[in-house]
Amino acid sequence: MGDRVHIKMCWSRALLTGWVLLLVQLQYLQAVPIGIDKTKVKETEKKPDEPPASVDTGLHYDRYLREVIDFLEKDQHFREKLHNTDMEDIKQGKLAQELDFVSHHVRTKLDELKRQEVNRLRTLIKAKHDLEGGNDIAVDHQALLKQFEHLNHMNPHTFEVEDLDRLIKSATNDLENFDKERHEEFKRYEMMKEHDRREHLKTLDEEQRKKEEEHYEEMKKKHADHPKVNHPGSQNQLKEVWEEADGLDPEDFDPKTFFNLHDTNGDGFFDEQELEALFTKELEKIYDPTNEEDDMVEMEEERLRMREHVMNEVDSNKDRLVSLDEFLVATKKKEFLEPDSWETLEQNQAYTDEEMREFEEHLAQQEQDLNQRTVDLQKQREELERQQEQLNAQKVELQQAVEHMERLKSEKVELPPEVHVEGNADPEVHAADNQLHPDQEAHPPGHQEIPQHHQDTPQEHLEQHNQDLPQQGQPQAHHDGLPNQQNVAQGQHNLA
Repeated sequence: MGDRVHIKMCWSRALLTGWVLLLVQLQYLQAVPIGIDKTKVKETEKKPDEPPASVDTGLHYDRYLREVIDFLEKDQHFREKLHNTDMEDIKQGKLAQELDFVSHHVRTKLDELKRQEVNRLRTLIKAKHDLEGGNDIAVDHQALLKQFEHLNHMNPHTFEVEDLDRLIKSATNDLENFDKERHEEFKRYEMMKEHDRREHLKTLDEEQRKKEEEHYEEMKKKHADHPKVNHPGSQNQLKEVWEEADGLDPEDFDPKTFFNLHDTNGDGFFDEQELEALFTKELEKIYDPTNEEDDMVEMEEERLRMREHVMNEVDSNKDRLVSLDEFLVATKKKEFLEPDSWETLEQNQAYTDEEMREFEEHLAQQEQDLNQRTVDLQKQREELERQQEQLNAQKVELQQAVEHMERLKSEKVELPPEVHVEGNADPEVHAADNQLHPDQEAHPPGHQEIPQHHQDTPQEHLEQHNQDLPQQGQPQAHHDGLPNQQNVAQGQHNLA
């Protein structure tokens, strides 16, 4: 976890740093640190100028920011203007006006980047809204609009001067507040750790609780028992780095040489990462990752506190960089030569008792809301299960109805078909006439004539036909077994 926190520490390299590095790295690219014999330095082949590596700022629009910077660097006109623009003009938006003069290819690519960023933010906002409960939760429109502060969302299609100006100002403002937000995050971390400890004690009996409390106090004492920590940025602290890290004689300490030795990228500035690297020796006096009593999250917070302290004392123009001149001026101050003692985190609790009380009340309310949400979800689940049961029952009923209809249809096909006879003829005759008369079996297929000598009345004809049915069994399946329309018409004529 300490590694992850250390990565987060690197986020504080601000947009200001990014823009400045674009300028100063080009100017100081060939600088050689003082104290190195040029005659012993092997000349490397000169390579074409390449843009400096993009730095992760930790902003939620970091990728968009880096891609915009990378493409603007490819335009020769913009790069030249960047050389001649100071940081204050960049902050005030003067550099953004130069966007009108960049090449068409770059502008087209910036348009594409903006459309992608707008789509990304819309997807992110929708996903967040759905995750928080969809339409049941009131939407915080102000918070949603804040996601678009780094671009003009009213024009989602093209990248204009206003977009570059917004991007610079938003990143500058966000990064200036970044350390403050990190401190708040660390405070919440410490309060949660204390809350979990208290909750754990509630699960123990009296004897176990007493042992746990004694162990806790013992760990606190072990953590506080460490060598004296030098004041960050003081002569004593830098001399210790000079001696132990650089392997040089402390009597030969020279601020200018020290600066060039630890300006690792040779750009003529100490950035925030380079400053934080100077405090490693001091932090190792307090924290050891193998010790139970040492928290590596707290170590990174201590590193942040040291860096902020040095920046406040040395960075006179507040550009989040320490130039060589600023550094040399600071080494002549009384605070550098005779510093006060440095109070570490264990001497400065990150939160007050009132803040802890409010934090636990907030956690209790969150737990209550979560329990209520769980109850609501359980009710919704039960209702969905009830509806599913109803649907299953309806499905079974429908299936049964379909099977019943299929059965009726099958039975209807097996019944003798009816012949509808117009007029006043007896309906019973219709079914009977559909069967072949025994006398008709002797006629060849297609024979239409009915013997003229047949003198039976309709009633006698029906009775005779009914007597013949048992003897004949099932109706024959010959294709000419049923009378055609002419037979039926003739039979109707005879019956009449």
